[in-house]
Amino acid sequence: MLMSKDVCRFAPTASGRAHPGTLLAALLAWLDARSRGARFLLRVEDIDRDRVTEAFRTGLVDDLEWFGLDWDELSRQSGNRSDHEAALDSLAAKGRLYACSCTRSVIKAAGLRSADGGYLYPGTCRRRRVADWRSCPENLRCELSDFSITLKDEGGLDCSQDISSAMGDPLLRRADGSVTYQLAVVADDAASGVTRIVRGRDIAPSTATQAVLYTLLERPLPVWRHHLLLLETRGGKFSKFHQAVGADTLRNFYAADTLCGILAHAAGLLDKPEPVTPEALLSRFAWERVRRDDAALKWNGEALRLISSNHEIVTD
Repeated sequence: MLMSKDVCRFAPTASGRAHPGTLLAALLAWLDARSRGARFLLRVEDIDRDRVTEAFRTGLVDDLEWFGLDWDELSRQSGNRSDHEAALDSLAAKGRLYACSCTRSVIKAAGLRSADGGYLYPGTCRRRRVADWRSCPENLRCELSDFSITLKDEGGLDCSQDISSAMGDPLLRRADGSVTYQLAVVADDAASGVTRIVRGRDIAPSTATQAVLYTLLERPLPVWRHHLLLLETRGGKFSKFHQAVGADTLRNFYAADTLCGILAHAAGLLDKPEPVTPEALLSRFAWERVRRDDAALKWNGEALRLISSNHEIVTD
């Protein structure tokens, strides 16, 4: 039963089957929404033409259902083109859009690093303003050089930035006509009336840029909360646990409640890894119980293991 006016969402990219990081992010977003009686949306982000397939779209939804999650609405980002175009119209009317011919290699050669670890666009084409963006055959960027924002997420994470020096002017539409994550995620969430966004800490560097886009589109800001990441070891270093093993493989080794217990334990919601369903976690869920530091897992081909202080703890 819905008890609040909040609208929450989980918006995974359909570039593969769900992996442990996807499932944990979905679980935390679902627990946040259901614990407050909010409306919960699942939006499959599927506009990346090079990475998304129909098998990934359907497989991802099936993985989340198998895991024990539900939602009040299911949508595909590819069906929101009119919202993306309306956002571009609004930004063009404000004189913010400009054509950009700079390639990735040109941007990289400038040598400016961005807050997310990539390369900062130096503003080379900023004077090439575009009024009719539909007739422009080049990439489109949005000038945000005059914005500096002070912002903390709900958990206290500082997301404040001077946009120009931290992330640069975002690319919003590519020359092939496809829109980018930065535009689509803001336009989609705004159109759906999303009020709360729970997502991994790796997305935090984009929060300030997205907050500015909300402001330019004259839409109210949602509340953001960024949570821990699941990491894996690669070459002796920790990196984001992504596509190391998919749910289609994990389902051959684990029941859904067993896997849920492992991930809930990794996140600090259980003292030990024991079978549990997402619904059973609701009564004990509180963000104060969720660990703030990242958790490391290792897949050995048969089981997931939580790594702590370089010692493996068997979780099966």
